[in-house]
Amino acid sequence: MKYTEEHEWLLEDGELITVGITEYAAEQLGDIVFVELPEEGTEVSKDDEVVVIESVKAASDILAPLDGEIVEVNSALTDNPGLVNEDPTGDAWFFKIKPSDLSPMADYMDEAAYKDFIGD
Repeated sequence: MKYTEEHEWLLEDGELITVGITEYAAEQLGDIVFVELPEEGTEVSKDDEVVVIESVKAASDILAPLDGEIVEVNSALTDNPGLVNEDPTGDAWFFKIKPSDLSPMADYMDEAAYKDFIGD
């Protein structure tokens, strides 16, 4: 897995990247009450706002980590947004993107660097 400074995790699986938020991010947000997902087939650019998450504390956006096409969304989160709190790095992934270029993945943090980043 790779990690962004926005507390997203990125899992490379062949030519797709699965995107979710870290356990740290889920804890900071508190109880998630609403998730708005993008449409499959949407073309996005790096840093576009792709997902809106609302918790009892705040609203937050998930940004596109790469340029590409959203090829799949986790519709289970629409019915059960609390899944993000229960399993943020597993079943609660947000979307899968087919990037136009994988090379920017090298710029993201590995697990050790992310733990340093959050002071863990």
